[in-house]
Amino acid sequence: MTWANQTVVTEFILLGFSNFPQIQHLLFVVFLAAYVITLMGNILIILITTADPALHSPMYFFLRNLSCLEICFTSVIVPNLLANLLSENKTISFYGCMLQMYFFFFFGSTECFLLATMAYDRYVAICNPLRYTVVMNRRVCIQLAMTSWVSGIPVGTVQTSWLFSFPFCGPTEVNHFFCDSPPVLKLVCGDTYLFEMYAVTGTILIVLFPFILILASYVRIISTILRIPSAEGRRKTFSTCSSHLMVVTMFYSTASLTYFRPKSSYSPDTKKLLSLSYTVFTPMLNPIIYSLRNKEVKGALWRMLGWRLCSRQL
Repeated sequence: MTWANQTVVTEFILLGFSNFPQIQHLLFVVFLAAYVITLMGNILIILITTADPALHSPMYFFLRNLSCLEICFTSVIVPNLLANLLSENKTISFYGCMLQMYFFFFFGSTECFLLATMAYDRYVAICNPLRYTVVMNRRVCIQLAMTSWVSGIPVGTVQTSWLFSFPFCGPTEVNHFFCDSPPVLKLVCGDTYLFEMYAVTGTILIVLFPFILILASYVRIISTILRIPSAEGRRKTFSTCSSHLMVVTMFYSTASLTYFRPKSSYSPDTKKLLSLSYTVFTPMLNPIIYSLRNKEVKGALWRMLGWRLCSRQL
């Protein structure tokens, strides 16, 4: 395409689920409920792991970071999605779209590296338990958490600034419920070959590098667990990392299905459904998984509720 038809784009239209007008209100209720549960569940995890001294360990320090990250990540997408479901005006400003995409990549990249950090923490705890407190001291934990958060800055900055430096031609309809890179890229009029090569390479590195670290950690973890003589010992040891393993499986399975499928198999509606899984439902399920499958968190919750009840009675 030439740039002759280039126009000054000031806003985009997020089509979202407008092709299902009959269930717009039902979708609003479902997504609102998921968002409220996400906020309440993750805030509760942060409060419990902060208030209870028994949970002041590296594992729960990283869990607090994950809960904070999930709140931020889902808040970038869901409020705008809810507003669009109830409004006839489904526009988002040029810079609003740019910011949404930036924070989507920022928080998404951060989650990849934070999940890898949590896997490393479980590796040290299970494979080197005698050195755990020395290796995973407070300074190291803070450095690992900060590295995870900082890792998202260059990814979001380069990806977003490069994409929005291209000229856009009409129409400005984004066939998605948020400003993701592939549907916005379709609106560009210009040669995007280098950007597409960078985007594919960057996505592979950002997603696969942490995944390889997670995989290597769990290979060592499972190998260590299998050498434990008693079945009860193996069960208890595995239970300390089972919640994290479930979260990793959900996050990476949906992300890989979304971004590593051949272009020819892409379906906009299918991609929207897959995107919902890691932008809306996975952040909601994470605190449920960690609370229901973790005896220490459940114990801390009951202790906190018991303390509240006692305080009221006094």
